[in-house]
This record gives sequence, C-alpha cells and structure tokens, in this order.
Amino acid sequence: MTEPTAPTAHRAGLCADRVVAVTGAGRGLGRAHALAFAAEGARVVVNDLGVGPDGSGGGTPAGDKDGRSGGPARAVVEEIVAAGGEAVVHGGDIATAEGAASLVATALDAFGRLDTLVNNAGFLRDRMLVNLDEADWDAVVRVHLRGHFLPLKHAAAHWRAEAKAGRTPVARVINTSSGAGLLGSVGQGNYAAAKAGIVALTLVAAAELGRYGVHVNALAPAARTRMTEQTFAEAMAAPGEGKFDAMAPANVSPLVVWLGSAASDGVTGRVFEAEAGRITVMEGWRPGPTDDRGARRSPAEAGETVRRLLADAEKPGQVYGAS
Repeated sequence: MTEPTAPTAHRAGLCADRVVAVTGAGRGLGRAHALAFAAEGARVVVNDLGVGPDGSGGGTPAGDKDGRSGGPARAVVEEIVAAGGEAVVHGGDIATAEGAASLVATALDAFGRLDTLVNNAGFLRDRMLVNLDEADWDAVVRVHLRGHFLPLKHAAAHWRAEAKAGRTPVARVINTSSGAGLLGSVGQGNYAAAKAGIVALTLVAAAELGRYGVHVNALAPAARTRMTEQTFAEAMAAPGEGKFDAMAPANVSPLVVWLGSAASDGVTGRVFEAEAGRITVMEGWRPGPTDDRGARRSPAEAGETVRRLLADAEKPGQVYGAS
C-alpha cells in the first residue's frame, strides 16, 4: 500500500466543510491524517515545528510569528491545495500557551470555525531509567502530555463559549497515546509515562466536555514513522513491491477521520488501537478478583490474600522490549 496522496478537488465526503487542526502533521502519522481529512472534504490546519525525531533543530520557520511559511507543514499544505483542497500552515509550539491559543485562532481566522482537534505531535529521547536525565524526561513529557493538554484546553474553551452562546458544536478530539503508554516499553520510561497520562487526560476530558458537544477519544497507533522505524526497525520495515504495507501510517488514518467526523456521535471516552487492518477497542483498568474480610490484615495475611487473588487474575500484558 502506498502513502496517501492529496485529495481530488471536491467538497463532499465524511468531513465535508469541517475544520480540522492536526498537530505534528508535517510527516508520518500527522501527515497521513491531514491528507485523509482533506480527502474527505475537511479544511485543515497543518501544525508542525519541523524538528528532528528527538525534538532538536527545526523550530518556528522563517515568516510570521506563527511560522506560517516554510518547513514540512508547508509541503503538506501545498500538496492539499494543489489538488483543490483547503489548508493552512501553523508553525507555533503547541506545548506553549501562546502556540496552543494561536492554533485555535488560526483555524478561526482562516476558516471561521474549528470542529476537530487531532493531537499528534511528539518525539522520542529513549534511555534506560538509570541513564535517563531530567532534561530528556521533561522534554518528552512536555511535548506529549503538555502538548496535548494546552491545545485541548484552548479548543475546549472555544467550544464551551459556543455552547453557552446557543451554538452547541459537534466537536471532536482525537488524542494520540501508544502501546507503550498502555503496556509499558523498556527504554521509554519518559515516553510511556506521558502516553499513559494522555489516556487519563482523555477520560477526564470526555467526562467534562460532553455537556458542550465535545467527544474525546484516544488512539494507540502502530505505524512506520521517524520515531518507530529506528526503535523497531525490523517490525517497521516496508514489504516487497505489491505486498500490503501493514505499517504504512495511512492505515491508521481512516479511524482517526471517522472519530473526527459527526458520524462518530455517541463514541467518547474510548481508547482504540489501530495497526495495519486491525482496530481494537482497548479495555483499561477495572476491578478484578477481590477479597474483603471486613477487618485489618497483618502483612503476612495481606500477602497470602494477594497470592490467592493473583492466581485467579488475568495475566498482565507483556511490556514491549521485556525479555
């Protein structure tokens, strides 16, 4: 399967006339999402800082204060526009309050509305825990977790204002978690912690924002990107010619587009895995075997109870990279 191409010129489709902002949309999954939304009729705000896989280099491209010229985001916008779609560049840092606010403002200024937010931006700085310094911890947690919180906060404030003005939106948020955040991943303590936090943030946002017409879901994708093709090189390798490319980012985008459309009404507070041709509804923490004796236990008695309960419990998922 080949990478997606820009949409043909039309205003029909599952997301016709919706306005979608995608962060980290210059390459990989974000690019695939932006092209897929445009192919379904959406007008797209393409955000990207143009940094390296570890967050180094790049930065706001030359141009206005929001970085609306140059960089990989510009290439995606040009691809969409050349085929008759509508898109604009946003080069602000969405892990800052100013950048996140300007992301929403860019959608409103360019297209007069915002319907869907796809939080996707991120990078890796992998280290084993004993070698992971504070700067690499902070940088990864900042871009993933804070970089989800701030765009969500500013978009939600806009949608709440719309709802209070009697214009309740049909708004959608798709957050990007990871299998590392659901199961853990050796050498990725910072990344896994941030991605697990994104799941919790999703659940809270879904509960808080439903009254304003906002649905919030999370996705744990598996695809070939700059972040994964080095860490999981063998699994992410492209297949031979004519074979299904299971790790192509475009395989993930159809679910993201559907979740970002009005057709996903009633689906909120959920976490999905998407890989190749597979979609899985993930089922998180829930009570398992339990024992209540109605009185305090000694430490030894507590241990005996735990051993007995674990014998009846489901086995935990395998941590990625664990031997």
